[in-house]
Amino acid sequence: MSERETWSTRAGFILAAVGSAVGLGNIWQFPFQAASNGGAAFVVVYLAAVLCIGFPAMLAEFVVGRSTERNPIDAFRELGGNSWSVVGALGVFAAFWILSFYSVVGGWVIRYILGSAQGAYFADPGGYFGAISSGPGALALHAVFMALVVGVVALGVEDGIEMGTKLMVPAIVVLLLGLGAWVATLDGAAAGYAYYLSPDLNTLADNIGSVLPAAVGQAFFTLSLGMGAMVTYASYLGDDDSLPVDGGLIVGLNTLVGLLAGLVVIPILATQVSVEAIRETSGAGAVFISLAEAFGQLPAGRVLGVVFFGVLLLAALSSAISLLEVVVSFVTRNTGWDRKPAAGVFGLAVFLLGIPTAFSASLTYAGTGALTWYNDLAYNLLLPISVLGVLVFVGWLRDDHATEELTKGTALGRDTAGTWIWAMRTVVIVAVVVTLFLGVQDLLVAAKVLADPVVAV
Repeated sequence: MSERETWSTRAGFILAAVGSAVGLGNIWQFPFQAASNGGAAFVVVYLAAVLCIGFPAMLAEFVVGRSTERNPIDAFRELGGNSWSVVGALGVFAAFWILSFYSVVGGWVIRYILGSAQGAYFADPGGYFGAISSGPGALALHAVFMALVVGVVALGVEDGIEMGTKLMVPAIVVLLLGLGAWVATLDGAAAGYAYYLSPDLNTLADNIGSVLPAAVGQAFFTLSLGMGAMVTYASYLGDDDSLPVDGGLIVGLNTLVGLLAGLVVIPILATQVSVEAIRETSGAGAVFISLAEAFGQLPAGRVLGVVFFGVLLLAALSSAISLLEVVVSFVTRNTGWDRKPAAGVFGLAVFLLGIPTAFSASLTYAGTGALTWYNDLAYNLLLPISVLGVLVFVGWLRDDHATEELTKGTALGRDTAGTWIWAMRTVVIVAVVVTLFLGVQDLLVAAKVLADPVVAV
């Protein structure tokens, strides 16, 4: 068995974890979740979910990872026995599942960088997306994206993951800040800012049943919770690192990037369409079609398109790397495989699982695109169940162990750590259960069409 790797610096861990969290969920999905769920009303619920649910859950995953120095499956097995290893296995499976469709979207991003440089989508943004989002071309770029991810993971923790994210994360923030400053100069952006930053409490009250699971699922997705990524990354930490401080920095930076993305995307849309039209923005292709329309009508649209989709590619890669690392960490620990063949073999397996989503326009599940089905299953079922398992395990079965682990490397006393445990085992668990219930309801509504035949569209 090869010697276990570690982070070379604390900053390397923080940036790697931020890179895991800052991904397509922030820049692809967050602005359009906000756009289609009431704008600022969604943002309010999302911020509450990040602070009250996401942060405590992240600390729970950190505790499990650092205390065992193991991958998710082995970590839960060591602390709770074989029966609890299923919690870690669910996280590994969730990472595997999510990366399979995430990679297809990453392939779209590569295509849009090229399309922006050529102005290829300016004449017909909707038609361009329809032409490139499924079929052999989408499959080929799905393969290219996974090859990039495999290459970084194969290099290892320090030389691959840490070095890559040290470059990617600062670049993402700088480019988003630059785009945000430019957007503020556009005529019509004010309406977008108002929609995004001024909560309508009546809208929130009327739509809480759909906004809550969307916001909590978004928090899990953007913080890489329930995927085993934070357990895996924390397993490379030392006892002198402060988990609360590191977790707070990761949550804060991740949330900042999501909010910045919203400050770029929604005002851009407002310069081209009405707020009412923004509310109708949804679906996997929304970020591509809507922004392509905007870039096609704005000065220097080709340059802006290359920059924006370049940011999106960096974000996609930084998260995808962490998802593959979850699987590779388990395999190298338990099979004796070297990192490079493990990354290659399981990168190929992820690619194969994602093939239906690469043909999503013609392979449908009762009229719903395969990518939408993959995404909804992850958001509404896999991630909430996985996070719930972590919370129950840490909060109720290993609470004393978690309290002791949380105080290492910090000035926190056991009483403060005990408050975190109490909140996690009550308020946070209840919130996740409610979210899971609402998410399952949404899936059951979709399942009403199960009796219909699978059709091509």
